[in-house]
Amino acid sequence: MFRDDFIWGVAASAYQTEGRDKNDGAGDNIWDAFIKQGAISDGTDASVACDMIHMYDDDFAIMRMMGIKAYRFSMSWSRLIPDGVGKVNEKAVLFYRNMLKSMKANGIRPFITLFHWEYPLVLEEKGGWVNPKSPEWFEKYAEAVAENFSDLCDDFITFNEPQCTINLGLVNGAHAPGKKLPLKDTLFAAHNLLKAHGLAVKAIRRLAPEAKIGYAPTCGVAYPNSDDPRDIEAARKRYFGFDNDLSNWAWNVSWFLDPVVFGKYPDEGLKLFKDDLFEITKEDMELINQPIDFIGQNIYNGYPVKAGENGETVYADRERGYNRTAMDWPVTPQVLYWGPKFLYERYHKDILITENGLANCDMVAADGCVHDGNRIAFLDKYLCNLQKATDEGVSVIGYLHWSYCDNFEWTDGYSKRFGLVYVDYPSLKRTIKDSGFWYKKVIKSNGGVLSVNSFVREPIFLEPHFTHNVWGGSKLRDVFGYDIEGDDIGECWGIAAHPNGKSIVKQGEYRGMGLDELYKTHGELFGKTYDKFPLLTKIIDARSDLSIQVHPDDEYANIHENGSLGKTECWYVLDCDEGASLVVGHNAATRDELCRMMDEGRWNDLIREVKIKKGDFIQIDPGTVHAIKGGVSVLETQQNSDITYRLYDYDRMWNGSKRELHVDKCKDVITVPAKDLSDAIVHDTDDEQGIRLLNSCKYYKVSRVNVKTELEMEITDRYMLCSCIEGSGLMGSHFIKKGDHFILPANYGKALFSGDMKLIVSCEA
Repeated sequence: MFRDDFIWGVAASAYQTEGRDKNDGAGDNIWDAFIKQGAISDGTDASVACDMIHMYDDDFAIMRMMGIKAYRFSMSWSRLIPDGVGKVNEKAVLFYRNMLKSMKANGIRPFITLFHWEYPLVLEEKGGWVNPKSPEWFEKYAEAVAENFSDLCDDFITFNEPQCTINLGLVNGAHAPGKKLPLKDTLFAAHNLLKAHGLAVKAIRRLAPEAKIGYAPTCGVAYPNSDDPRDIEAARKRYFGFDNDLSNWAWNVSWFLDPVVFGKYPDEGLKLFKDDLFEITKEDMELINQPIDFIGQNIYNGYPVKAGENGETVYADRERGYNRTAMDWPVTPQVLYWGPKFLYERYHKDILITENGLANCDMVAADGCVHDGNRIAFLDKYLCNLQKATDEGVSVIGYLHWSYCDNFEWTDGYSKRFGLVYVDYPSLKRTIKDSGFWYKKVIKSNGGVLSVNSFVREPIFLEPHFTHNVWGGSKLRDVFGYDIEGDDIGECWGIAAHPNGKSIVKQGEYRGMGLDELYKTHGELFGKTYDKFPLLTKIIDARSDLSIQVHPDDEYANIHENGSLGKTECWYVLDCDEGASLVVGHNAATRDELCRMMDEGRWNDLIREVKIKKGDFIQIDPGTVHAIKGGVSVLETQQNSDITYRLYDYDRMWNGSKRELHVDKCKDVITVPAKDLSDAIVHDTDDEQGIRLLNSCKYYKVSRVNVKTELEMEITDRYMLCSCIEGSGLMGSHFIKKGDHFILPANYGKALFSGDMKLIVSCEA
C-alpha cells in the first residue's frame, strides 16, 4: 500500500494530443517543421492528433470515471506566445484556462509542464538553446504561464526529459529540430536549458509563492545484476556516471540533476568535457540551483550492471528472449525500485514518477473492448517494485502513468499506443482499455489490488538438486528426462530447502532464488509458520540396496544433533521390479533382543521385508527400521531434515572405506516392537480420476491426484507441494510433464488441472 496522500494520475503532452484549429492563433514549433522534412515513420502529422483542443471536456469526464486524481500535461509555448517572446495569444489563454477549469470540475489535480520539446520555430531560427539569450526567452514564457494560470494550478514542472531535448534533438538529430551539433555547442545548449530552468523557478516563485515546483529528467536505470553489495554499488556508480560515448553524452542523470540540486556539475563530467567546456560562472550555478519541491523522473526501463573482478563496472547480459514492449524497449520492472532508491539516496528530494508505461499492440476485440492484459501485467510488476521502494523509506509522492490515451508518438507517428484509453484515430472515439479499468482499482485501493498486496500468486516451478550415490542408477535421466550425467544418480531433491541441497526457482519473479531464501524473504507465499521450510520432496532411484536405516524423532535429534529436526517420511512407489520388496520394520520383540541381534550381526533374522508393487504407499515414522531395495524408485515426502542413522550397509566400500554406522544411536531410537505392516502400507490401485488422501500425520498430508480430463483443487491457507510422476497436462495455462516439481502458494485459490497425468501432492498438516 502507498502513503495516504499518494498522487495517482496520468500524463500527456500538448503536441501529442491537442491538434490544431485554423483559428487557434498558435505559432509553429520545431516539430511542425521537422514533420515537413518527412521525419515521421508512418507519414502522419499532429495537425489533429487526439483533437483534445476540442474534446478536452469529454477526456476529463473519462478521466473522472477512471478515478484519475491528477493529470500532468504540457502547454505549448508557441500556442501561448506565437513568436516565442512577444504578445500572449489570448485564445490560448482562454483554451488552457477552460481546460484547467474542466479538470477542477472533474476532481482532477493539474500539473503543468512548461516544456515538453515544443520549441517555437521562430526562436529556433535564432539559434534555439545554443543562443545565449535562450534562458531569458524561456523566462518570459514562464512568466506568462504563472501570470495566467497559477490561480487555477498549484503544481508546475519546468522541463520534461531535457536529456532527450539535447541528445535526440541536437546531438544525433533523431528528433526535432534534427540537428547534429558539435559537442561544445550541445554542452552549451544544455547549460542554457538549465539556466532557463532556474529563471523559470524564480519567475513562478515570484508570481505564485505557494506553488510546488519540480523538474522531470529521465534516463535508463542501471540496476544491479544481483543483490551482492558490490553489484549494487557498481549499478549506483554507473547510474550517476559517464560511461556513454560522446555521441550519446547527454544520456546521464547527474549532469542534469546535480547542478539543480547541488549547485555544481559532477566532477567526473567536468573532467570528461574539459576540452569543450565554456566558462561556467558562480552566478550561473547559483541561478540553476533554485530550490525545487520534488524531482520528477520518467522511468521506463534499464540495464543490468555488475562488479567486475577488479571492482570495475561491467554491463551484464540480458536474459535470452527477454520481454520487450512494442517500442522494442526491455521490460525491467526492477527499475521502479532501484531508480527512486538511488535518486532519493543521492538527492534527498521527494520523487514523483512523472512517466512510466509501455507501448502495446492494442486492438479492439469483437466485443468492442480492448483487452490489453500485457499492459496490466507490466504495470503490476512495475508498481509492485515502486511500492517496495516506498516500503523501504523512499519518499515517492506519486505516480503518473504515460499516457492517458493513445496519441502522436513523435517520429513513430500513430504506430505506437501507450494509452490507458484507446483512440480510434479516424473517428476519434475513445475506449477505455482493460488496463484503464484495472488502474481505477489500483487508485481506489491505493495500490491494495497489486499482486504484492494480494493473494494472486503464480505457481513456483523448481529446478531440482541431484545427488550421486553408490546405490544410484540412471532412471532419473533415462525415465524422468532430467539433464544429469552419470549412472549413479540416486536422488532428485525436487522441492528442497535444505543446506545439503536446495531447489532453485526456475522462472517468474523469483527466478534464480533458492527455496530456502524464498521462504525466508517471502513468507506470505507460504502462510509461513516455521523458521525454515519444513518439508522436502525427492525422487529416489535405487539400482542396488540402500543402507538399512532409522531416523530419530524431533526430541532426540534436538538433543543429539545440534537442534536438528527429526525425520518422518513416506514413500510412494513409482516403479519396481517384479517381486520387489522394501525393508519396513524388524522382528525383535524386545529391545534386549534387538541389541543382541545387532551385536551378533543376525541381520537376516532382524530385518523385516515386505513385498511391494507400483502404487504402494508406505509411511515411515521415526524409529522405523527401513531401506529401499534395488530396482525400486519412490517419491519421498519428508521433514526437511537429513538426519539418518545407519545400522547396516552390507559392508560396502565407498571412496576406499566402509561408510560410517551409528549402531549406538540406532539402538536408542528404534521403536520396539515394530508396528504392524497393515498400519504402514496403503495399496493405491485406483486409476480413476480423483484425489486420494494417502496419509495425514503430525507433519504433512500426502495425496495422490489422478487427472484424466479436468480436476479442480482449492488452495487455501496451506501451500501445496506438487510433483508430476506420470503423464502430462496443464495446471491452469502452465504445461506440466513427468518430473516437474512446483509449489502452489498459500491462498492460490482454484487450481485447474487438465490432461492425463498423476501427481503426488502434499502440504503441512
